[in-house]
Amino acid sequence: MKPITFFLFIFFSLGIVSLDAKAQNTIKPERGYSPQIGTTIAMLDDLKSRVTNSVQGLSQKETDFLLDENANRIGAMILHLAATETYYQLYTFENRGFNKEERAKWDAALSLGDKGRAQLVDKPISYYLDIWNDVRAETKRLLKTKDDKWFAANVKSSTMNNHWAWYHVMEHQANHMGQIRMISKRFD
Repeated sequence: MKPITFFLFIFFSLGIVSLDAKAQNTIKPERGYSPQIGTTIAMLDDLKSRVTNSVQGLSQKETDFLLDENANRIGAMILHLAATETYYQLYTFENRGFNKEERAKWDAALSLGDKGRAQLVDKPISYYLDIWNDVRAETKRLLKTKDDKWFAANVKSSTMNNHWAWYHVMEHQANHMGQIRMISKRFD
């Protein structure tokens, strides 16, 4: 084997070993859940972890940064993710939307825009992340009570099944993760 070939062999071998050690490129069902639900939980938690890692060290100025007068703050977007997840808990587990009290609690975060810009400000990033952590704990508690048959079943009075609803929560998080990362590259 030529020296350069040997070097490349060692380099790529070590790289593959380090990837396997971190297990970043595998999805395994979370223990304690049915297979499909456990896989979805693993993906939801992976996305949440990546969003959290992107924002957890933000200063107050960065948490409240507005890219322009029509943008949303990063803190508000984290609360928006929690509000959306809460909505889908109610929709899939209780077959309903927000009641009057829940709407009052989550409306600014769910809607964002002018209301969110006015109300969702002056809180540290930990405030938003703590709320999202609580919401995620409830999601996991609720999903642990269901199985893959429930996951495949349609939400009552809907053509959407429960699996798709939770897939939508996941894709929603991925979309906002992109926005959050783009905004954080624009800090002064």
